[in-house]
Amino acid sequence: MKIGIIQQSCTADVQANLQKLQANIERVAAQGARLVVLQELHNTPYFCQTENVELCNLAEPIPGPSTEFYGALARRLDIVLVTSLFERRAPGLYHNTAVVFDADGTIAGKYRKNHIPDDPAYYEKFYFTPGDLGFHPIATSVGLLGVQVCWDQWYPEGARLMALQGAELLIYPTAIGYESSDTPEEQERQREAWTTVQRGHAVANGLPVVAVNRVGHEPDPSGQTNGIQFWGSSFVAGPQGEFLYRASSDREECAVVEVDMQRCENVRRWWPFLRDRRIDEFQPLTQRFID
Repeated sequence: MKIGIIQQSCTADVQANLQKLQANIERVAAQGARLVVLQELHNTPYFCQTENVELCNLAEPIPGPSTEFYGALARRLDIVLVTSLFERRAPGLYHNTAVVFDADGTIAGKYRKNHIPDDPAYYEKFYFTPGDLGFHPIATSVGLLGVQVCWDQWYPEGARLMALQGAELLIYPTAIGYESSDTPEEQERQREAWTTVQRGHAVANGLPVVAVNRVGHEPDPSGQTNGIQFWGSSFVAGPQGEFLYRASSDREECAVVEVDMQRCENVRRWWPFLRDRRIDEFQPLTQRFID
């Protein structure tokens, strides 16, 4: 399967962001991508750097204007498209939601981000209600997609639940970057940890992983911090965690990466982790902590 990934910067001009996304999606589709994955909250800047109720006006219903735009694009280009939207479910009730479009332009399914961070410059709990759709793969014309969003990527349980339900790919739209007060050494440790934990999901489940991050500097509107330098480094890893592609940390990039889906079957035969799992001993995992 040929997978298109789009790593780009965003501005406050939503229409300009959409136009750039459309051009980049068209570019990777012209190169043969059948599945295209976008970064987290790609329509706008990463607005969670501050707590501001007015920014809730960026949210929209699903279906809504963005789903019409991306659905039409998927249909015209005959691609499966993974997007990431700020969902207005009801007044005062919002989600960080990945919406997947099939090649006919219909909504194949959606996933609401389950793990919601609350850290300096990442005040997502102010905006997003935790997801209530569980961890379930989305059926598309290119296969079963195990889609999660950003902070979910640090947790092995979600990846495992997707794999146990037949997911053929693990996909993570992302928005993560450097804190300016950290030393360069600490910044690099964090970026490598982010990459390593997701490659671990690939290995543990015998599945390819697609992680697409934004790139570039976005200032803090409040001026309380120096903003976020998103570290890019979007990548596709194979079922043994091997890099099939890794983008730069500081440039916009579009890439088409070919993934051998049959190799996943072979890897699972060589390393039969699902066969050897001691599921009879795992019940304590449902506890917050074992005192």
